Amino acid sequence: MSTSPTRRATSVVVLTIATVFAGMLGPLQSLVNGHLGTALGDGHAAALVSFGTGLVLMLVIVLARARTRTAFFRLPGQLVRGEIPRWNFFAGLCGAVIVLSEGVTVGFLGVAIFQTSLISGMVISGVVCDRLGIGVPFKQAMSAPRVAGAILAICATVLVVSPNWSAPHMIALAVMPFVGGLLAGWQPAGNSEIGLLSGSMFISITWNFLIGFVALGLVYVVRMVAAGAHFALPGTWWMYFGGPLGLLSIALMALLVRGLGLLLLGLASTAGQLIGSLLLEVVAPAAGSSLHLVTVLGALVALAAAAIAMIPSRHTAEPAVLAQPAEVPRG
Repeated sequence: MSTSPTRRATSVVVLTIATVFAGMLGPLQSLVNGHLGTALGDGHAAALVSFGTGLVLMLVIVLARARTRTAFFRLPGQLVRGEIPRWNFFAGLCGAVIVLSEGVTVGFLGVAIFQTSLISGMVISGVVCDRLGIGVPFKQAMSAPRVAGAILAICATVLVVSPNWSAPHMIALAVMPFVGGLLAGWQPAGNSEIGLLSGSMFISITWNFLIGFVALGLVYVVRMVAAGAHFALPGTWWMYFGGPLGLLSIALMALLVRGLGLLLLGLASTAGQLIGSLLLEVVAPAAGSSLHLVTVLGALVALAAAAIAMIPSRHTAEPAVLAQPAEVPRG
């Protein structure tokens, strides 16, 4: 039975609004991990807790079924044999960097600056990955709109950090989520390949969490031995929700993309992340920080940059291969 244009338009509007709300889960996750890092006094420990809770949830899902359990335990052997390029197995390191930067910087920068810097890095990463053909079946030319999108992304980051020019350490902190965003282009590419190899994106996401958790854990053990770092769990229940919030966001995006397509999903999700980060900055600002006009302008510029960078190149055969990730598994 065919769908009427009115019904189709209503459906798109509803799904777009739902995607905007789903996008708000990203800054909420950043807020939780930022508070967790502040409470523990250690952003690294916060990243471990966030990745650990996400990993436990995914293991429950994957190990419950024989097919996914078998495919999951087959991955180490496939890594050793090099059945696909080995770098694909380590894409979870990108998520570890992003979650680590959440725990370390959000308590100082605030959610709005963190999200804008992260998204700006992701825009540039998406443009470069599309050009190099990383994670997509077709390379996209470095067209003028895409270059303009990347330049606008840099401008957005400069805008949001501009109130802190007199505090170099704040500028240095803002670099962390920006670098995490730059790495984010590699992560979906690697996860996609693992998903194809294992036959399930659930397995891919679980492997992503496992790699990130192991990497963060090994470095933490080194810190404990070399510098006497101590690990402690938070005593506040909601501080364990960083990882589950990330998983919920990923699951919702996977459902919503079927009704919207990648382009509209990416735009609505990015809008949700930026709107959510600005709202949280008003409701729950970081200690000693306030929402500046340039921060709002920077968020708007980042949204424009993402929209422009998502315009497919004329030399692309399949517009559906746009590689601007709406969300990446972060932990």
